[in-house]
Amino acid sequence: MLAKAFQGNRLRLLNQSQRLFSAKAVHEPLPWEINSLEPVLSGYLLDHHYNRHHKLYVTKFNETVDQLEEAQSKNDVAQISKLGQNLKFFGGGNYNHTFFWESLAPTKLGGGNLPGADSVLTKHINQTWGSYDKFIANFSAQTASIQGSGWGWLVYHKGSKTLQYRPSYNQDLITDYQGDLVPLMNIDVWEHAWYLDYKHVKADYLKEIWKVINWDRVEKRLIAAQKA
Repeated sequence: MLAKAFQGNRLRLLNQSQRLFSAKAVHEPLPWEINSLEPVLSGYLLDHHYNRHHKLYVTKFNETVDQLEEAQSKNDVAQISKLGQNLKFFGGGNYNHTFFWESLAPTKLGGGNLPGADSVLTKHINQTWGSYDKFIANFSAQTASIQGSGWGWLVYHKGSKTLQYRPSYNQDLITDYQGDLVPLMNIDVWEHAWYLDYKHVKADYLKEIWKVINWDRVEKRLIAAQKA
């Protein structure tokens, strides 16, 4: 009886965790030309990163959705548990990458241009870190210290109404760690995100990437988060 009750609760929890990723994923087009972030990120690197790594997350996610439906029809708890973890990983990989691409922009489209002194984002950055230079230095240092694969995030904390830095690991969603965080910007520090251009010097990648950050998009996300 206890074993059946445990399995039932486990199934309900798994079903709840899978609601976020219940439909087939789409490999969204890049919001800019694949070579337009050069020299910060080469078209060669982005071809591998977007057309191979990111696309694979989408493919594997959609395969897992089909496999999960079959396992659920058979009430195969062990398989559902395994596939649920795969769904979370591949779904997170798709979301995190799409959010990352949208956080970047070519310099000719405003990438790297900081908002004005009176902007909402600037006021929050100054309130928390004192200046953009201090924020960037802090963000880069903390993100460089991530061991293995992960992401650095600028988030809006709804509870305190402040900006914060948070790391995430593997392909976890940043909201997996705390539900009242709203992502504003992320930087990918999986090795495939930078190695082809920067070799073993991750610090150089974290120095250069700020030249193509889409600050206008970051500020719009902040304004939307404050209104939500």
